[in-house]
Amino acid sequence: MSKTPLQFRHNGRDVAIFVDGGTNLLVALRELIGDMTPKFGCGQGGCGTCSVLIDGELHLSCLTLAETVAGRSIETLDGMKQGPNLHPLQRAFADNFAAQCGYCTPGMLMAAKALLDRNPSPSRAEVVEAISGNICRCTGYEPIINAILAAAGGRASA
Repeated sequence: MSKTPLQFRHNGRDVAIFVDGGTNLLVALRELIGDMTPKFGCGQGGCGTCSVLIDGELHLSCLTLAETVAGRSIETLDGMKQGPNLHPLQRAFADNFAAQCGYCTPGMLMAAKALLDRNPSPSRAEVVEAISGNICRCTGYEPIINAILAAAGGRASA
């Protein structure tokens, strides 16, 4: 089987890889680029743990063919922080105990970032809607919702 060359921006830097036909973006990011922040969960688009931003829009990387991102910009959790400084959402998640086991955290943070990038002052209902495609088995969602609202409010904790 021949490989297809693929070029795109990953967390602000240009990358070039070769992918097999049918390779999804999650596999390309994890196995070919080495970005382990998007997690493999259900593999069917039902849990949200593999969420990434493609040109600023939230997408499930397990359902996205890698070849479809040619020339586009992909942002993962690894691209949120600036050097040693956490993104305000990451800080709010820590301050509000929004991560327990941490498995859903990358997808939750990407969904929250997509929301705040387009709506910096969301209502609680808008936060709930924004994370509705992400499953969390540990927190009961309240700490996550509070963390997103805290980040939107620019304060460290709810």
